[in-house]
Amino acid sequence: MNQKKTNNQPLQVGGQAVIEGVMMRSPHCVVTAVRRKNGSITLKQEENIPFTVKNPSWNVPVVRGFITLVEMMSIGIRTLNFSADIAMEDAEEDERNKTEAKGKVYKEKKKSKGSTALGMAMTLLVAFGIALLLFFVTPLFAATALFDVEQNALGFNLVSGGFRIAILLGYLYIISRLKDVQRLFQYHGAEHKAVFAFEKGLDLTIENSRTQSRFHPRCGTSFVLQVALIAILCFAMLDWLLILALGEITFFIRIATHIPLIPLVAGVSYEGLKLTARHSGSATGRVLAAPGLWLQRITTREPDDSQIEVALMALRAAVNKDSEKIEETIPAEAVA
Repeated sequence: MNQKKTNNQPLQVGGQAVIEGVMMRSPHCVVTAVRRKNGSITLKQEENIPFTVKNPSWNVPVVRGFITLVEMMSIGIRTLNFSADIAMEDAEEDERNKTEAKGKVYKEKKKSKGSTALGMAMTLLVAFGIALLLFFVTPLFAATALFDVEQNALGFNLVSGGFRIAILLGYLYIISRLKDVQRLFQYHGAEHKAVFAFEKGLDLTIENSRTQSRFHPRCGTSFVLQVALIAILCFAMLDWLLILALGEITFFIRIATHIPLIPLVAGVSYEGLKLTARHSGSATGRVLAAPGLWLQRITTREPDDSQIEVALMALRAAVNKDSEKIEETIPAEAVA
């Protein structure tokens, strides 16, 4: 299967690893494929038109980056919840079989209702709050408390930025040691391999995908690292202006001014990631992409063929099917 094109431009796809599966996103839909314990694959597809496509006036540099980030967080949490529901169904099925094998009557557990819009919004807010505390407030506090560079705009932000990157690397390394997370990172690698096969116009087969790199320049991991690096420059410029205007700057002034600037940092980082990916074949592009690709050595693992198969199934559905809501389970014997 060859890559499709829209308006003479290659169709762009992206994705995310979920619990025992992969989510793929095309310009018209989101598809999540999850491997069940019995070997079957549950496939869920839903229409999804980006906000900036439906509202072209918002499709401007920097602004679209922050909007896209919020959209992807929302989609990511929704698809993770879907895969978690599948995992719970499989766990309940196992428990039922074990109970009945002992000659006992299995009592059906009351199923919780699906996530509501309010629940999704609260989850996003909590996730954003934890990220702010861990990756923004903590580095500012550490740099203020441990180093005498508070009135040096560039020096302070180099130190706090160093703390931010160290926290990010430490967090990723620690969770990468967990068995379940290693499975998730394998599916992350499978997602990248499938996307590379598609972008090269290859037939979407396991054989063609297996040989592709698991490191992709347009990965969300690279985006997170770019945010951390660009934040150093943006916050240093802001601090310099504040020191000029106020004469001095404090921890609380930084908290009050840095956090509102995060959407701008995210938007600039998004544009930087797109630019890096567009020129990834050039020497400059390779240099700019190198830190993000290096970080993916932590956040991706080499997948097995069954994981690549799941990623390919999600990708085929995302680029081939009509934009309609579907949810189906494909039996194990019919998967191949």
